Amino acid sequence: MKRTSFSSLCGGFFIVLLDLLTLAYSGDFRTVTGPCDFVFPRDHGAHSDFRTEWWYYTGNLSASSGKRYGFQLTFFRAQIAEPGSEKTWPQNPSAWRTKDLFLAHSALSDLERKRFHFDERVARAGAGLAGVTQDNKVTRVFLGNWATIIESGGHRLKAPAKEFSLDLSCRALKTLTAHGAGGYSLKGNRPESASCYYSYTRLEAEGLITSHGTTVPVRGTAWMDHEFSSAPLEDELEGWDWFSLQFEDQTELMLYLLRQKSGENSPSSSGTFVRASGEAITLSRKDFQVEVLERWKSPRSGAAYPSRWRIRVFPLNLELSIVPNLSDQELITEKTTKVTYWEGSVMVSGRSGQSPVSGMGYVEMTGYAKSFTLAPTP
Repeated sequence: MKRTSFSSLCGGFFIVLLDLLTLAYSGDFRTVTGPCDFVFPRDHGAHSDFRTEWWYYTGNLSASSGKRYGFQLTFFRAQIAEPGSEKTWPQNPSAWRTKDLFLAHSALSDLERKRFHFDERVARAGAGLAGVTQDNKVTRVFLGNWATIIESGGHRLKAPAKEFSLDLSCRALKTLTAHGAGGYSLKGNRPESASCYYSYTRLEAEGLITSHGTTVPVRGTAWMDHEFSSAPLEDELEGWDWFSLQFEDQTELMLYLLRQKSGENSPSSSGTFVRASGEAITLSRKDFQVEVLERWKSPRSGAAYPSRWRIRVFPLNLELSIVPNLSDQELITEKTTKVTYWEGSVMVSGRSGQSPVSGMGYVEMTGYAKSFTLAPTP
C-alpha cells in the first residue's frame, strides 16, 4: 500500500489533546461537573474558560464512479495561559500575544487506491493566524486557510493540503445530540473527570475532494463532534477506542471504551444510540460489549491494533460486525508529538433483533503503540 504523510508543526488532534491533558493542571479553569445547559448557536463557538476544546468531523464519501473515500478534519484549541492572565498584559500588547494555541488535522483515506494521506498544522491565535469568530449566528473556526463554518443547519469544511484537499458542504439531517446527562460526559472515576460533549450524528455531505491532482465530486454522510473540558485523563487510563457508526436505517451509535492499564475497561466507558426520530438513548458500560476478533500489526510502529470487532448492545438487541475499509490508517507523528495512533473508515454489518443492519463509520484507537506519558510539542 502506498502511503503519503506530510510533516508540519503539530501532532494528531486527539493525541495532542492527551499531551496537554496529562500535564499538570493549575489555575482557575472551569470544570465540568454536571449538565452543560447548551445554548445554540453560542455553544458552537469557543469556551475560553476551559483548558481544551475540539471540533471534529469524519465521514464516508463516494464518487459517481463508485470510488469510496473516508475523511477527517479536526480543529483543536489549547489554552496556554490561565484565565484572567490578560489582566497583567501591557496596555498595548503585541498582536502575537495570545492565550490560545490552535491545531488542525486533516486526513483522507482513498479506499480504492488503498492510500492514506494526512496533514497537520499549528498556529497561535495571535495576528489573525487562527481562532474562532462568531457573527450573525455564524461560527468560524480557522487555522490559516483551513476552516469550518457553522451556520443554521449547515457546515462548510475547507482544508487544502499539498497532496489532497477537502471542500465539503454538510447539511444536518437530524438535530444535534447531547451525550450523557445533558452533555455531561464522564471520562473517569471523579465527577470532574468529564467534558461537555455534543454531536451532529448525521450530516449529508457533498462537495469536492482532490487527490493526486485529480478533483472528484463526492457525496456521503458525515459526523461532527464538539467537546470541551479542563480535566486531565486519570492516571490509570492507557488509551481509548471510539466508535461512531451510521446505519442505513437512519440510526446512529457512538461508543467509547476507556482502557485501563490493568487491562480492564473503565466503568466510565459509555455510549449513545440515536433513533431515526432523533431520540437519544444513553448507554452505560454494562449495556454493551466490544469483542476484538482480529488484530493488524503495523509494519512501521509495530503496534498491534484491533482490526475487526463484534459489538453487542444488549438493551437494543443489536449485534454488529465492524471491519476497517483500509487496514493501514495509522498516523505516526514523528516530527511533532512523536505519538502513533489509528483512525479510519470502517464498514458495519449485523442485525437488530431479526432484521439485518448495515452502515459505515469511523473508529479511533489510541495508546497501542506508546503510552500517554508525552512531552509537549516544542
